[in-house]
Amino acid sequence: MDGDLNWLEARRTSPEMLARARQILEAVRDGAEVTAAVRGHPLADGRLLGKHVLVRAYLQLTGEGDWPADPELLRRIRMKPVRTLSGVTTVTVLTEPAGCPGDCLFCPTVEHMPKSYLPDEPGARRAVQNGFDPYAQTASRLEALRAIGHPTDKVELLILGGTWSAYPSPYQEWFVRRCLEALNGSEAHSLAEAQQANAGAWHRNVGLVVETRPDWVTPEEVRRLRCLGVTKVQIGVQSLDDRILALNRRGHTVAETRAAMRLLRAAGFKIVAHWMPNLLGATLDSDRQDFARLWDDADLRPDEIKIYPCQLLPGTGLEQAWRRGEYQPYTTAELVALLADVKPGIPRYCRVNRVVRDIPSQHVLEGNRRTSLRLDVQAELRRRGQACACIRCREVRARLVAPGELALGDLVYEAGGALEHFLSYSDADDGLAGYLRLSLPGAGSPDTGLDDLQGAALVREVHVYGESLVLGAESNGAAQHAGLGRRLMAEAEARAAAQGFSQVAVIAALGTRRYYERLGYQLGGTYMVKDLPDGSPREEGLSPESGPV
Repeated sequence: MDGDLNWLEARRTSPEMLARARQILEAVRDGAEVTAAVRGHPLADGRLLGKHVLVRAYLQLTGEGDWPADPELLRRIRMKPVRTLSGVTTVTVLTEPAGCPGDCLFCPTVEHMPKSYLPDEPGARRAVQNGFDPYAQTASRLEALRAIGHPTDKVELLILGGTWSAYPSPYQEWFVRRCLEALNGSEAHSLAEAQQANAGAWHRNVGLVVETRPDWVTPEEVRRLRCLGVTKVQIGVQSLDDRILALNRRGHTVAETRAAMRLLRAAGFKIVAHWMPNLLGATLDSDRQDFARLWDDADLRPDEIKIYPCQLLPGTGLEQAWRRGEYQPYTTAELVALLADVKPGIPRYCRVNRVVRDIPSQHVLEGNRRTSLRLDVQAELRRRGQACACIRCREVRARLVAPGELALGDLVYEAGGALEHFLSYSDADDGLAGYLRLSLPGAGSPDTGLDDLQGAALVREVHVYGESLVLGAESNGAAQHAGLGRRLMAEAEARAAAQGFSQVAVIAALGTRRYYERLGYQLGGTYMVKDLPDGSPREEGLSPESGPV
């Protein structure tokens, strides 16, 4: 807690600091480089101002009408700009400590923490500070992001804390409602009321993410997730080898993983797979083969992946196996080489969100302690003369784009009984400016029991990359708000109609519903639905937010 108090103390500002910050901002507006301007205007005691003071002064000047809004100036003084370069602002919250249905060998258990989480992990620390209260966690994170210059009008809400599906339904509804109330800035009498209010709120929810286990994914659970407004599910795959799963007491099978991912896809969810190399019983060679199964198996093929190398932590069953000489963690060099081997094979339709979990090094008994593994792997790939073509490695981020010069791509692949179209706009350097996931269910697609999806093609995701811009804002050359989402939706509708689908259903987040209304969609049960003009006869089987965030 002392660290949090020190953080708050360091961000207090005096009138002298704000006055000096204004002088620095004036210099930057006149063309000075930010660092040079800061060094040229020290405080009376010689201290230099941090960027958070510049951001606060900027917000004060523009908020009181003394200066007009200047997005370019804010961009130059913003702290940690990478946090919103993927087009959204992510707010992470943790559920309260509760029992877990799993008994995984590698998972730490810490009193007063959700299963598998440590109290000094960055996100967990914030949750502890706020007593795991969903409203307080959400509100404090929004304020912290705003204080360092990030827009918070398009928020992806990421709910962590273990197996979401194992929490009681009343707790889930209360938790989501309180998060939405923090986004809305007002209380609601029910979850439905909070959901409805968010469609026009300043902090709009453009994605709601939960994490669960394969053995908890059922048709009933899928329908319940949709009632909560969930649009993306992180699923703990860990391994695709039943022997490895059993050795590590994972508690589910590969068949359950395949069935869960088929069902989630049929309901339109974005699927994030968690995969763990270096589990008990695995080898470097078996991990290479295991990773390939994610893409070779047509019932898997996730949209995103988090790679969490197994870490040897105290108080776990894995520690006991290690002390008996039955387990040996990979060295950092071995792990980097393994990830560099598999990363170039990741399909272009998948995004690699993480390549290591952010566990403080003092908890790791032996093996890799580096949290900068992504940079290490990228350096190794450059040394080899190779590259990864996953979504994250191709995002345009802050690069300027010319919308009229972008090339349309259509990557088609089978997955979970459906034909997937990964529609994308890329620049001449293969930089990804935006994409859409269109799923055309086939005869083998699971029945979700959701009325909105009967006979419908599914738009599972629309995402436009580049720096996150405030709703209604424009920035010449920025991918956001350049009409790419509308163009992608038109392409998707044309392909669905050509295959004989009479409707398109979008798994739209709460804060994107009005955008889809402008495109002719109406709210059905929990999806935005639009009737299509008659297309060509549909063939059986498969062939060989705000707006989009």
